[in-house]
Formats: sequence, C-alpha cells, structure tokens
Amino acid sequence: MFIKLYFITLPIFLAIDMIWLGLVAKNFYAKQIGFLMKTNVNWTAAIVFYLLFIIGLIVFVITPALQKNSWTTALLLGALFGLITYATYDLTNLATIKDWPIIITIIDLIWGTVLAASVSVISFFIASKIGL
Repeated sequence: MFIKLYFITLPIFLAIDMIWLGLVAKNFYAKQIGFLMKTNVNWTAAIVFYLLFIIGLIVFVITPALQKNSWTTALLLGALFGLITYATYDLTNLATIKDWPIIITIIDLIWGTVLAASVSVISFFIASKIGL
C-alpha cells in the first residue's frame, strides 16, 4: 500500500508545487531573496526534500486518514504537517539569516499549510476511490 500511495502522492505534490514555484511565486521569491538564491538549483537536494516530504505525508497524514476513512483528518493533519515542516525551515532562517524577510516566512507558512493539506486530501480521495 505504501508504494501505491507514494506514486499517487508524489506527482500531485510535484504538480502543485511546480505551479507555485514556477509560475505564481517565482518573481516574488526572486524579489525578496534573490540576493540569496543560486543561479543553478541543487536538484539533488531538491529531489531528496520532495522524496522525504512525501514519506512524511504518507506516514503521518494520509495513512491515518485512510485508516479513519476521514478526508477531514487528511485535511487537518496535512495542514498541521505542512505548517510544522515549513515552519522548521522558515523560522530557522528568520532566526539565523541576516536580512531574511519576514514576508517570506509568512507566505511560506501559509503555502506549506495549503500545499500539504491539498495534496493530502487529493491523495486521500484517489486512494479511497481505488480501494487502498
């Protein structure tokens, strides 16, 4: 079941996050933290993040929601998971990086919450539909 959930959740996450990073917020991040951004993305680090984040969603959010047969559990636990994981990154940056913009932290916390909740609910409904 885990592998099937993984292959359901990963493309959903990637599609939603790529729309955010590539279209919606690209210029915002460049304007706010362009002075910190690399010209070339470290794809190894990015891929490892995505792979691990999906494991977390499946273990801590989607599987418990499926066991309870509750999309609201997927929504609430997904939102909490997204908030906590994105807060780990952004609040650490706010605490340790000179001139880290607070607006980035605020937007990222909202985005992480919405992203994880959305991916969790969509994955829950697909997994439920196919009988996982």
